[in-house]
Amino acid sequence: MRILMVSPYPPGRDGLAQYAVQEVKRLRAQGHDVEVLSPGPSAAHHHLDLVGVRGALALARRVGAYDRVIVQYHPTIFFGDRSTPAERTRVYAALAVAFRISGNVEMRIHEFPHAGAETRAESLAARQMWTAVDRITVHTPRERGEFTAAFGIGVDRVQIADHGEHFEKRTNLDRSAARERLGLPVDGFLFLSIGFLQPHKGFDRSVRAFAGLGDHGCRLEIVGSLRVEDAEYIAYVDELRAAVAATPGANLREQYVSDSEFDVWIVAADALVLPYRLIWSSGVCERAALYHRPVIASRVGGLADQVVGDALLVNDDRELAVAMRSVAGLASDVRISGNWPEGDRDAIMAEIRARAARRSTVGARVSVGSPRGSATRSAATAPLRRLRPLAMPESRSARPGASSMKRAIRRLTAWQIDPIIGQVNRLQQATMEAMSEPKAPGESGSAAPPR
Repeated sequence: MRILMVSPYPPGRDGLAQYAVQEVKRLRAQGHDVEVLSPGPSAAHHHLDLVGVRGALALARRVGAYDRVIVQYHPTIFFGDRSTPAERTRVYAALAVAFRISGNVEMRIHEFPHAGAETRAESLAARQMWTAVDRITVHTPRERGEFTAAFGIGVDRVQIADHGEHFEKRTNLDRSAARERLGLPVDGFLFLSIGFLQPHKGFDRSVRAFAGLGDHGCRLEIVGSLRVEDAEYIAYVDELRAAVAATPGANLREQYVSDSEFDVWIVAADALVLPYRLIWSSGVCERAALYHRPVIASRVGGLADQVVGDALLVNDDRELAVAMRSVAGLASDVRISGNWPEGDRDAIMAEIRARAARRSTVGARVSVGSPRGSATRSAATAPLRRLRPLAMPESRSARPGASSMKRAIRRLTAWQIDPIIGQVNRLQQATMEAMSEPKAPGESGSAAPPR
């Protein structure tokens, strides 16, 4: 059978790309002729900007040449990061045309707008598109219930596909060898939170819950890289760095790891901590199951249906701290404060902006010294405080296809650019803090004038 897979694809740093490449490998092993079409330059056979009506119609011109089309569906592939109900209505209608032309389309849904449609016209167009699809699959029963409720689709039309069905082990190392490879101590209980550094991943919750465990010989390793160059996300990573620096036994490794190294980290760990605030399903859970590693995860999205075996589901930060102590074989009398909002993306982003704003005024705060000295230091740091954190510009362009090209280039160069951006922002913050520090008696910022 000749199959077209529509999906992000390596070397793009994207969990969906990693999911797709494993399914392509399985289909080819079964004897199918598989080609991949990605929404940006990659190792795929075809590259096509799929955003908007033009992208949907361009897809329609290609699908007729294949016996089967599998779409690894994420809304941003077809609608971009921001779209209006009117725009989505037109795109849904155009995709309905494309899928009817194919005649054999499977939509593998990885994320969808839980509110469904905002207008009646958008709702009707969305139902036309979903009706044109021959097979719809999700990863958990909860996702199926939420999806069918959001779009008015019959439950019998949506099937459940095991998220880890196509996953294969990428390392044969044991725990000791994996720790040696990573330069980690062989002894001691190791907690791991791994993935992109984003607010909804909740790795800051891992740090708060871990507090005090370093005194018992435990370690917490947070491994990941910044994926979205939004100012608020950068501020979130800044806060994560500060929390880790103040927590003995915790360590943050800001790096994108290869597929094989990802698995080495899982093997090196004694337990994975996945305190997500928002999630649909988790590939990390599936990879942990491959190596029989216990998982502590939030009870959000479809995780309750997905995690199996030695898994603990928690509802809040206190339960997370208790679970971590329980897994490590320690007493569980803990107190946790400073919870973040749960589940609501708008509430999470509001909290991030509020915390970022509080940090941005550090340079203006001076608690010791004369009023004159305080005013002088505040004035001295004012130019720095007016600067926004350095961030990459949005990958947008009015020219057809240019946005996808920019996004692809950004993903491929992130490992070089992100550390520079982070260092510049840290230097700015450190400079403000140094300039706002009260001087000790007798100190001066310049040489004393001659008497």
